[in-house]
Amino acid sequence: MSRVRADEEEYWHSSKFRAFTFDDEDDELSQLKESKRAVNSLRDIVDDDDDDLERVSWSGEPVGSISWSIKETASGSTSSLDGRDSSLQKGTSSYAALPKQPSSYSLSSLFKGEVRFLCATHLCLSLSALTDTGVKNYAPELRRPKAEYKDYSSDWSPKDTVRRMQRGKVCSLERFRSLQDKLVLLDEAVAGHDGNVITAVLIFLKRTLRREILFRELEVRQVALCHLIHFLRETGEQKFLLDLLRFLDRTEEVALSQYREHLNIQDVEKRREFLKGCIGLPFSAEDTSHIQDHYTLLERQIIIEANDRHLEMAGQSELFRKYPRKASILNMPLVTTLFYSCFYHYTEAEGMFSSPTNLKKTFKIPDKQYVLTALAARAKLRAWGDVDALLTTKNWLGYTKKKAPIGFHRVVEILQRNNAPVQVLQEYVRLVEDVETRLNLATKYKCHDVVIETYRDLKDRVQLTAYKSKVERGSAEEEKIQSILGNMVRNVYS
Repeated sequence: MSRVRADEEEYWHSSKFRAFTFDDEDDELSQLKESKRAVNSLRDIVDDDDDDLERVSWSGEPVGSISWSIKETASGSTSSLDGRDSSLQKGTSSYAALPKQPSSYSLSSLFKGEVRFLCATHLCLSLSALTDTGVKNYAPELRRPKAEYKDYSSDWSPKDTVRRMQRGKVCSLERFRSLQDKLVLLDEAVAGHDGNVITAVLIFLKRTLRREILFRELEVRQVALCHLIHFLRETGEQKFLLDLLRFLDRTEEVALSQYREHLNIQDVEKRREFLKGCIGLPFSAEDTSHIQDHYTLLERQIIIEANDRHLEMAGQSELFRKYPRKASILNMPLVTTLFYSCFYHYTEAEGMFSSPTNLKKTFKIPDKQYVLTALAARAKLRAWGDVDALLTTKNWLGYTKKKAPIGFHRVVEILQRNNAPVQVLQEYVRLVEDVETRLNLATKYKCHDVVIETYRDLKDRVQLTAYKSKVERGSAEEEKIQSILGNMVRNVYS
């Protein structure tokens, strides 16, 4: 029995762990030293720089994205303990993937009681104040690099903060409280040429500065000002944007921003009244003309829509019965309104609001645009007589000729898309001045007479002979080619 007791005494005196005694004045100090050595050995295991590890915010978004930056900036200040706890939880998943190093201590032994002096003295390990949360919340904190503690000690300068934001690191802007610090932070963000960082800093300044102070400082920082104006337009903060533009004395931009509001007005009568009020806004002379035309066009469309809806419902118009309207004319562009008028109201007198000529005169539509639109509308109705009249002009001597401001090659293409007969196509293919273009169009759309006549005028027997094989045997075109070739032979020997 005395031998067993002697062995136990030898074990306790030879081990580096000493038994706990209440009367040992140096026991607590020695345990503290042992605790620090244990913590340092653990930190050696995991003291790798984790800057490259992926970190995720509470919302699940990768840290550094623009959506995270905005949410982080707008979230307000939080306690250092909460920030520390969240970082602990985010680091837990990557902790297990780190390579293990040989050590006499482990996390399991540390928290399961093998190092008993931790439980006995209730030491805080100088890492964070212990709370009622589980012990696994504290384990990842032991592996955090020393550089990370600066995030929570507010040691980052504006330049360092911007650099970390560019790298997607966790940064709280709430530490910048003075106006000077905030302006230095904004200047550093602009110097970094990162739009996401500039926007995040501007959101922070917008939330923490008075408007007049923010506007005054942005007036001398044009890059940041442009970023803020674009951000306000994208997010639809119209009132803040108008206040900013008024402060900058940009009256035309204020007027245009107010004019843009008509897009949000669905009721057509209210939109008309809104546009009428916009005419008096401080636009440039050219823009004022456009606003006036917009108001006049909408006013015309309201009148045309009411009359045509009545005719369509009453069934009094054969054209509306044969070609029912597919959509309302309200809020349509000017070219669409002109096509509509050329389709349903082509023959109306100029005094009628729905007359195409009235629209052309009122809105000063160029001849090319008018002919192109009217030609497409009348060709869709297969009104070839109207097409001929549209392209026929009379000079002061009374002579008539065909004239196309858009070019006869485009006339041919529009007619062909609307399935015009070959006789109609040939008439306008002949009027194409460029010989090569005329031959290409005639060959493409099988206008045989035009091809034969062009080769005849060129006196090209080789091409005529080759083209003879492309027409039907015994057809009128073949006989025409034979006759031309025969005349060419007779002319040679005559």
